[in-house]
Amino acid sequence: MNQSNNQNDASNPPNEWQTQQVIDLQMSMAHLELTVERLDEVIARQDKDIQTLQRQLQLIYKQVESQDTEGGIAPFDVMADKPPHY
Repeated sequence: MNQSNNQNDASNPPNEWQTQQVIDLQMSMAHLELTVERLDEVIARQDKDIQTLQRQLQLIYKQVESQDTEGGIAPFDVMADKPPHY
């Protein structure tokens, strides 16, 4: 008796509600895949930008370190160089 019920269930086409659920899930999955692809592109671009900024910062540090402090540029002192409004 269970076998005949299982066969009837398997041979019955999915109802409209089940079909709509599958379609909704497929649409949600497609949307999520697109979102993940876009986020991956953003992360890759940001990683490239960060690497570029790090290289530029290293170059600036090297330039600052290589400058002669007696050549007119004094090292920056946070406490001595307070703005007047503090």
